Amino acid sequence: MDWGILEREPELARLASAAREAADGAGSVVLVSGEAGIGKSSLVRALPGHLPAGTRILVGECDDLATRRPLGPFRDLIGSVGGELAGAVTEGGDRHRVHEALLEELRGAVLVVEDVHWADEASLDALRFLVRRTERLPTLLVLTYRDDELSREHPLRQLLGQVSRAPRVHRLPLARLSLDAVRTLSAGRVDPAQVYAVTNGNPFFVAEIVAAGGTGKVPPTVVDAVLARLRGLPGATVDALEQLAVVPSAVERPLVDALLTDGAAAVPAAPERGGPPTGGVAVLAAAEQRGLLTVTPERVAFRHELIRRAVADSLPAARRIGLNRAVLTALVARPGSDAARLVHHAAQAGDQDAIARYGPDAAKDASATGAHREAAAQLRLVLRERHRYAPAELADLLERYAVESYTIADSAAAVAAQREAVALRRALGDTLALGADLRWLSRIHWWAGNADQAQEAAREAVTVLEHAGDDRLLALAVSNTAQLRMLSERYAEAVEHGERAIALARKADDPAILAHALNNVGTARWRSGDPGGREQLEESLDVALAAGEVEHACRSYANIIWTLLDNLRYDEADTFLPPAMELADRAEHLGFLNYLHVELAMRRLAAADWGDAERHAEYGMHDFVPARCPALTVLARVRIRCGRPGAEALLAEAWDIAVGTKELQRTGPVAVARAEWAWLRGDPEAVVAAAGPVHAQASRLPGAPYRSELGYWLTRAGHPVPPDDSDHPYALQARGQWRRAAALWRAAGCPYEHAVALAESPDPADKLEALAVLDTLGAEPAARILRAELRRLGVRHIPRGPLAATRDNPAGLTDRQLQVIRLLAEGLTNAEIAARLVVSVRTIDNHVRAVLDKLDAPGRRQAALRAAELGLLPADPPS
Repeated sequence: MDWGILEREPELARLASAAREAADGAGSVVLVSGEAGIGKSSLVRALPGHLPAGTRILVGECDDLATRRPLGPFRDLIGSVGGELAGAVTEGGDRHRVHEALLEELRGAVLVVEDVHWADEASLDALRFLVRRTERLPTLLVLTYRDDELSREHPLRQLLGQVSRAPRVHRLPLARLSLDAVRTLSAGRVDPAQVYAVTNGNPFFVAEIVAAGGTGKVPPTVVDAVLARLRGLPGATVDALEQLAVVPSAVERPLVDALLTDGAAAVPAAPERGGPPTGGVAVLAAAEQRGLLTVTPERVAFRHELIRRAVADSLPAARRIGLNRAVLTALVARPGSDAARLVHHAAQAGDQDAIARYGPDAAKDASATGAHREAAAQLRLVLRERHRYAPAELADLLERYAVESYTIADSAAAVAAQREAVALRRALGDTLALGADLRWLSRIHWWAGNADQAQEAAREAVTVLEHAGDDRLLALAVSNTAQLRMLSERYAEAVEHGERAIALARKADDPAILAHALNNVGTARWRSGDPGGREQLEESLDVALAAGEVEHACRSYANIIWTLLDNLRYDEADTFLPPAMELADRAEHLGFLNYLHVELAMRRLAAADWGDAERHAEYGMHDFVPARCPALTVLARVRIRCGRPGAEALLAEAWDIAVGTKELQRTGPVAVARAEWAWLRGDPEAVVAAAGPVHAQASRLPGAPYRSELGYWLTRAGHPVPPDDSDHPYALQARGQWRRAAALWRAAGCPYEHAVALAESPDPADKLEALAVLDTLGAEPAARILRAELRRLGVRHIPRGPLAATRDNPAGLTDRQLQVIRLLAEGLTNAEIAARLVVSVRTIDNHVRAVLDKLDAPGRRQAALRAAELGLLPADPPS
């Protein structure tokens, strides 16, 4: 009996219902989640029995390879699908072809992909493609995964986030067996209380322990239970199980036949066993009868991954090495074997020659399918044996590893590899390759936050290539110089170098370099106050997208969005963020993806959606400097504005990074945050210390976006600043024009800034209105200062503000939902709430529905009552 489906009737019914809906044209996604051994595979295996006869079900599995097999689960479908999909998956290099073939193949089918937490990036990309089309695709997509193995940075989280936005999603988190179920299944063979205490109801653990036939003693681990199941099997069967156990996937039948000779393992048996082999298929039949294996005409698989791991982990190291060597030999003898599998078993067998031989191809395959993490991992293995390669070949491998590491935002590895590549090119006297590698080194140094080294490498790259006779490489080196000038606010120089690069790129007819150069010139012009620069920057995006140049397109998106945010044009930024993030996600360009998440965090900070701002800022909290510095700043500003601890350490680290970059785009936002924090804690001298030096720098630049805000804080601290006659709302506030500033902040969609500007009115009525907004937003420090001003003005009935208990938020509401329920409780309509929070009515409609759901309330009045019971609403003003 398959215990994994016990107590699963509701989940099976939901799966079957979703499959029937999909057959009627309403495609959907089902997420089956739970810990290892909880019964995910058992549940999907039971699905056919609950569907109409003839329903087409396709099953693919993701494998726990050291480096993932590109498109692994879709390769499993070969033999069950048409030739177009089989060919597309086998060739693998054309993602568009794979995706289109999947669309055609899956119409009217059920696709199950098991263990998606082990999926390679190419497979995740294909699944994202399918998820985006489920609404119009008559397909049921069932994904199983271990939710207890997903770290914050796990690649699957991106897919799950996209699934959550699909029109029809069914989530089936699987619970453990109850004690009653364990008692029934134990049937007097073992002590059910002991079994339940040790397993906590995990079906696999329970099954293995009960099947081991314990007599009052529960094996301490699952490994013990599995090994107990092996006792009594013929020696040849155990040898075969051990041989198959070192293959971290289902084993296709030709490989089984190659590994097992007349039913015996292809390597010598363990000396303590021996005994004659039982011959033929019988050697596997005994293990299948024990419930250890599933055998089909196409493949052999362990009934559960934990069984395979338990067997493999029990092996002595010497035997495990020998078994992996046998798999490697068999795979090498088979034409067309996946390079990733070859490298995995070569690494497990310690065969460095095979790693050196097949590793570069495995990395190339992974990179071609967009699996850049796997490509970097393969190259990392290869480079452990760098002495096996000639200097020129080694330089190529190092450059490839540096670029892959750069792509996945592993800056330290990228810098080290690229510096070594440059040293080799220099020794070889290869001028063109040296110039190209120096340009890459400059970019990677900037990526790592090393401004001086980036400039130094850039200068040498141009010097080396100036008379080398290659216009294309020279154009990129010159454009790289323009980029660094633009980033360091030397805008005139950036335009001069960039226009030269544009001319060289057009001469070389290279759209990638043209996009790069247009980006630098356009950004420099736009940020220096020339609105015509935007047109050039958007042209760079169009050129990059048309040429399929992902990195250049991502950089264009990032610069467009950042400049729009600086110019308070948030609605326009909103139109660029989704396609930018989709592109970076699809291409697995993790550096730009993290950067774009931080830009979205900046956008949500402006909207005073503190929770969403923090969530997206967390994506930048890695060693990737360009994203980490602004991420730290966003997280600090949320804490500052909400009165939560921890801002000081965040700002200190952000400032250290910003100073190292020598860029105003980094130092400006950190200085602003430090000034605001100093003001809110009542320290005007610290305001001047934080804002003064950076304001002086910004004042020397045309169009500097942080000059007005820094000048505003200096003015509030009583420090004289040169006149700022711009129409920036902060410049208006510095000149005392709070009403115009408040109107501009409202129009921009910035409720916090709108309230702060309104609070500068001398009219107590305006101040009370501002206080209501600050209380709604949970902006306790600004609200506290405003209450003190109201008391000084003699205002008697000042609202007390939210209870401290609201910070614990027992209902699990987000910050924005907390703001909505407070306004809802005041009796405001959705339109009035939208006006107060400066968002669309449709957005508030969605928030209200979520609030009612989380509070389990049928209507607005009941939601307000429930919120009051939980202490989520402001206290009544004193009488």
